[in-house]
Amino acid sequence: MGEPRESEAGSVSGRFAFVSFLSARFVSGLRFNDARRSLRTNAPLCAASLVALLLFSHQAFADSGADVYKAHCSSCHAASGAGDTMLGKNLKVRPLTSPEVLSQSDEELVSITSKGKNRMPAYGRRLSQQQIEAVVKHIRSLKK
Repeated sequence: MGEPRESEAGSVSGRFAFVSFLSARFVSGLRFNDARRSLRTNAPLCAASLVALLLFSHQAFADSGADVYKAHCSSCHAASGAGDTMLGKNLKVRPLTSPEVLSQSDEELVSITSKGKNRMPAYGRRLSQQQIEAVVKHIRSLKK
């Protein structure tokens, strides 16, 4: 989801190439081996397929902070950030709108989200840096 990490960049471009290859096969109606040969001769078709993939791919668009928050944070912190869910109450989650949380810098909140702290799990391997920064921006908007 979201922006690919730098370490995944090669595999993402490899996936795009493979999907472009399959798109060329599907669009042209060729058999698998013929499609591979035709990739060299049908470069415009491949380029058009790649452009379409980039435009409509979920990975081409960064998830909004609200979407990432809803998917990964709201089960504990609640949609409002109050932490009043069953899980949030059991874990004694601080409200994200509390002065304690809001007084922390964006860098501190990014670090806590990435590395985890106390009962808060680390999300650095599950979310990209851009997604985490978008979540912090969303948390800042909850106080309004």
